[in-house]
Amino acid sequence: MTDDEMVWDLSQLVESINPAYIQKKLESMVTEAEKIRDMYHGKIGVLDAKGLLELLEMKDAYTLKFEGATMYCHLMYSADSTNDVAKRLNDAVRRASMRVGKALAFIDIELGKLLAEKPSLVTDPVLTEYKHYIERILRRVPHMLSETEERLIITKDKNGINAWEMLQSDWLSTRTFDIEIEGETKTLPYGKIIGLYQSSDRDLRKRANQTVYEDLGKDEIIWASAIRAICEDHLQISELRKYPNPMTQSLIANDVDEQTIDSLVKTIEKNVGLYQRYLRLKAKLMGLDKLANYDVVAPLPNSPEMNYTWEEAHQEVVNAYMGFDQDIGGWVDEMFEKRHIDGEIRKGKSSGAFCASWLAGKSAYVLQSFNEKMGDVYTQAHELGHAIHAYLGSRAQKPSNYEIGSCIAETGSTFGELLLTEKLLSKAKTKEEKQAILASVLDEFGMAAFQVSARVFFEQSMYAAIQRGEFLDGKTVAKLWVAARDKIYGDSVDWLDVMKWEWTMKLHYYIANYRFYNYPYVFAQLFVYALYKLYKEEGESFVPKLKRLLAAGSSRSPRELGADLGLDITDEAFWEKGMKQAEEFIDMLEETL
Repeated sequence: MTDDEMVWDLSQLVESINPAYIQKKLESMVTEAEKIRDMYHGKIGVLDAKGLLELLEMKDAYTLKFEGATMYCHLMYSADSTNDVAKRLNDAVRRASMRVGKALAFIDIELGKLLAEKPSLVTDPVLTEYKHYIERILRRVPHMLSETEERLIITKDKNGINAWEMLQSDWLSTRTFDIEIEGETKTLPYGKIIGLYQSSDRDLRKRANQTVYEDLGKDEIIWASAIRAICEDHLQISELRKYPNPMTQSLIANDVDEQTIDSLVKTIEKNVGLYQRYLRLKAKLMGLDKLANYDVVAPLPNSPEMNYTWEEAHQEVVNAYMGFDQDIGGWVDEMFEKRHIDGEIRKGKSSGAFCASWLAGKSAYVLQSFNEKMGDVYTQAHELGHAIHAYLGSRAQKPSNYEIGSCIAETGSTFGELLLTEKLLSKAKTKEEKQAILASVLDEFGMAAFQVSARVFFEQSMYAAIQRGEFLDGKTVAKLWVAARDKIYGDSVDWLDVMKWEWTMKLHYYIANYRFYNYPYVFAQLFVYALYKLYKEEGESFVPKLKRLLAAGSSRSPRELGADLGLDITDEAFWEKGMKQAEEFIDMLEETL
């Protein structure tokens, strides 16, 4: 294997990687947006169904035409924010996107007014393909502002909340941390030191956590300033848009309703004891009276060494998907062969992992920092599940029908993790291997379903604090973080004091104009656990059902997608089905004792 195999090839996104060409392409993107504005501004209100169809198809064609260039700039910067060319292109795409947003801001506003006056357009057969897209716009109509106001918001966001988001990302991606390993002091980038959180050396795990969060805590003024500005901005915009509560924007964006999310959260609150049962079981397996925070996602001490090379991870993930469906397995393999995955660790690389859908290329790109651990293999399976979603959705839907809310966007990815678990368990030769695999999947379940729920409670508490007139300095935010965390963990875990600064690195709180990013992960985790249980019951007949769900993109709501499978996601009983699957894994682990 060559190092290049771990570095993605972004040249496929554009006709030329010459920076001058890219910038020219971005200028063309702005020019064409202004042409669309000249063609339709002030005229959407008189469109009939056929005219509206032409507009929507033009809008989708425009997206596909310039998607590659914008992705190239964003992904190049995500891969290395210290690269001078990447910096310039990232700034160029930010400025161009702002200008495009301002030029096209009128479309949804005028379209909203048209639909409010002619709601029959929603069911017009000419617009059948865009039916749900139109319904989603209609849902936003009561919260739309005037075109002038929308354009002003786009302008103020560039150097406001967007800048705070970029600062948090840049600051974290360029941090280095000094830590002693085997008697030698090493300076590690953030993407590398977090790999030590899953070290088999308990003292090293502890020191890694202590080092990272102690250092992040020193910059609490920066982190608190960023999170406070973003939260206060959201409350002001929510009031301006007449959202009933701070979560409304997120519910609309994710195409879900309050009844569904209330049922989900209540199910979590009722089952914290199940998660705490697992944490106590893990403590027993680790020979501890109680877990410390640096043990929660750590490998079991008697686990066999389960490190993976890049090629071994490639094969494990492809085989897991092949076991479910040959076509899907082939698409996963293609992601490696076409070098659409960036796994190399480097300073300046964005923390965490993500998958960016490339609809024009009917494919996707994945970024991760590969540390050769089993957790990295799971991350790969997860992100490649997103890629499969893109493969299916881009072939079945136009861009307007691929604006997937995060609840459903996590379906393919989480299902992929369970397929990997199934494959690894089938190969396990000893009880120690089985324990290691089950602990890994239950660690992920606990984090995604329960720890992330704590993040939801935390975010809600920040808005409540601001509305009470409290000032969110670093210590206040840290206090809210600990209170939300303890609502989930109770007394089942001991925490280092510096973990009160954990909120500083959670990028989700800093993403501009996308509040309450967290509950969709909880939704997806339980949703997929319920689907996986259905798969185990139905076998191969379930495969086309999942493919149809993923191919649907955003053309149907999560509630409708569930109903298509005979599931009612507004009912707590549905979410309990997901909990039952998790309980089965816990029972399997307990049986190995």
